[in-house]
Parts: sequence; C-alpha cells; structure tokens
Amino acid sequence: MEDYFRAAFLENEIEAQLLDSILTQRDIPHLMTSYHDTAYDGLFQTQLGWGYVSSPPAYQEEIKEILSDLRKEASRVDASSLQEDEQ
Repeated sequence: MEDYFRAAFLENEIEAQLLDSILTQRDIPHLMTSYHDTAYDGLFQTQLGWGYVSSPPAYQEEIKEILSDLRKEASRVDASSLQEDEQ
C-alpha cells in the first residue's frame, strides 16, 4: 500500500463532499479527514477548516487542480447570484 500525504485543506463539508465524489468517479485514491471532534463539538473546524484530503504523491497535483476548479466555479456562482439579488 502506498503512503498517503496531505494534498489540500478543505474549507467546508460541501466542498469535501463534492471533491470526494469527483475523486471517486475518477478512481483517484484518497482519504478525506475531518477535524470534527464530538468532544469539542466541532471547535477545531471553526479554527482550521473542515479538514483535508490525503493521497499518494502521484495524485496530489491533480487533486489540487480539481479543488481549484471547484473553488473557481463556486466563486463564479456566488458572484452571479449576488448580481441577481442587486437587480
């Protein structure tokens, strides 16, 4: 089994679910790790973000590109919805 290393930090649960779905579809090996801790009721998620994704080194750049594309699309959708609200 290959070693997995942290590829990227994730901002929220929606981003994590979308990325997990895309990586699974593309058969990219990965592990999603949440910072949620029931003892502290998610305190670390407010400070550190949702968590991170790990993968073998050979896939890390591809994961970063996919995540970057997801974030760009989310920003574009947010901007267009703001413009609609202003009209």
